[in-house]
Amino acid sequence: QVQLVESGGGLVQPGGSLRLSCAASEITFRIYAMGWYRQAPGKQRELVARIFSGGSTNYADSVKGRFTISRDNVKNTVYLQMNSLKPEDTAVYYCNAVVSATHYWGQGTQVTVSS
Repeated sequence: QVQLVESGGGLVQPGGSLRLSCAASEITFRIYAMGWYRQAPGKQRELVARIFSGGSTNYADSVKGRFTISRDNVKNTVYLQMNSLKPEDTAVYYCNAVVSATHYWGQGTQVTVSS
């Protein structure tokens, strides 16, 4: 069982920045991919960004150029640096890890972008 602990959400003004962190209980080399999804009220959960074990990444078109996903293998932690935040980025952000084709989820952290 993989446990994911998220932190870093909060309230920020448009144009501001936040960094989300997700610490995994699983040792890094067993994790195929880690990433962030988000779900806004009344909408489906969507992929924001993910990073694979080989280091490659992919991003939703809506966040390209503004968000950066990275990882620290020593700390088993993945980060999402979010810059130039927009009101439409408001959502609950969920950390995700894929281990042996099984998806694991964090509890979610609220990000609110509002003036």
